[in-house]
Amino acid sequence: MSHIFDWIFAQYNGVPTHLIVLESIGVLFGLLSVIYSKRENILVFPTGIISTAIFVYILLVYQLLGDMMINAYYFSMSIYGWYVWTRKVDANHFVPITTTTAKDKMWSAILFTITIAFVTFVYLFFNKFNSWTAYVDTFTTAIFFVGMWLMAKKKIENWIYWIIGDVISVPLYLYKGLVFTALQYFVFTGVAILGYLAWKKSIGKSPQTLLK
Repeated sequence: MSHIFDWIFAQYNGVPTHLIVLESIGVLFGLLSVIYSKRENILVFPTGIISTAIFVYILLVYQLLGDMMINAYYFSMSIYGWYVWTRKVDANHFVPITTTTAKDKMWSAILFTITIAFVTFVYLFFNKFNSWTAYVDTFTTAIFFVGMWLMAKKKIENWIYWIIGDVISVPLYLYKGLVFTALQYFVFTGVAILGYLAWKKSIGKSPQTLLK
């Protein structure tokens, strides 16, 4: 066990202390956000906003431009999702969990394609296509963009996108030396699976409260 901890902390040799502290805080609030999302709790958004704001800065420092834009997008979509989740369908019930419609799937495909094109342009513009991580980052960015949009709209399929993106992100962040973030995505994968199962039981049921 000591060897594992030695290896983890060895990844942070030479990393400024403030970045390590910020990453730890960002991971904590990121975990809280996913847990609240699984519970269909409105606190998913304020905790997510704190986490994403921190990671915009960290990912800029590490030159993961795609993921940086993901977190900037999460920040704005959290505000939109906060609004959608607090809308009431009647005097006592909020917007329920539903499955994607044909229109949702069409827009998901469009958003995925546009995101791939946009992130590719950004990497080419800054001449950052110099590692395999840039290509993986471009792909996961598109996956997470669609996942966040579907979560804001309370579509159960958002969890499928999160699971795929999380699994891919674990080795990406390990390679970059962001061990705590990689561990976060590993935990995210498990929580996303549980979230999908929990939401599946609630499809079509309009919650009376968003604080549980």
